[in-house]
Amino acid sequence: MTIETREIAVGEFTFTTDLAGPADGAPVLLLHGFPETRHMWRRQVAALGDAGFRAMAPDQRGYSRGARPTDVTDYATDRLIADAAGIMATLGYERWHQVGHDWGGQLSWLIAAAYPEKVLSLNVLSRPHPAAFARAMRDDTQQASRSGHHRAFREDDAVVRMRAAELKPLRDALARQGVPAADVDVYCKQLMQPGAIEGAMNWYRATGLNAVDVPPVSVRTLYVWGTQDATVGRRAAELTAEYVAARYRFVEIEGAGHFSVDQFPDRVSALLLDHIKDGA
Repeated sequence: MTIETREIAVGEFTFTTDLAGPADGAPVLLLHGFPETRHMWRRQVAALGDAGFRAMAPDQRGYSRGARPTDVTDYATDRLIADAAGIMATLGYERWHQVGHDWGGQLSWLIAAAYPEKVLSLNVLSRPHPAAFARAMRDDTQQASRSGHHRAFREDDAVVRMRAAELKPLRDALARQGVPAADVDVYCKQLMQPGAIEGAMNWYRATGLNAVDVPPVSVRTLYVWGTQDATVGRRAAELTAEYVAARYRFVEIEGAGHFSVDQFPDRVSALLLDHIKDGA
């Protein structure tokens, strides 16, 4: 399956986006997390396209060359959600299948909670429902420790230190979680572009969402969690079931870390296809 790369204009910004599949196929939007890029989804975009879906995976705000504002407030959650919805509106879609990992998973939960009429199915990897995550952060001391980077990235000199180190802390973290070296190089090369790591880390600096107020989602949901995830523990993963008021499937990938898409791409593609096709 040939993957086409296009620049999608949304307001003042443009988002570099990979697309595959027939133009009239049911749309699937795939949102990456930190510190990855649209590159993480290339095999899923191709697999979905081969199956007759119209798949699209953008580099999000801070990652796309054409969407790197400098103010922290430009990375508020509502603006990130508006980017995703804007991409789909520009492409002419009112409803779509939503897929997300890590920060892209957070946005996917929020989109499904706020706009259930737009979401045909929800598919999230690693990131638990925001309210489940908040409960685990409060009740599970191990989860608070796993998420220590959230606080570290908000420190005043965090971005300066990260760039000065040429992203070595990120490289090491990705390698420990089983991401292939070639993929690590792709992600870090892009994040070393002017304004990129600053924008990517602003996602953490701008967050102010009161996650416990996020309601359960009401669309059929697939949640995938790796048993070796270094940033999301079992407590948060299992609590997520309490925040889905619809048909729900929880899948554990034995041995997978936080970046299961990079480690087990074929397994992830099969899970996504099975869930998205069910009811399509």
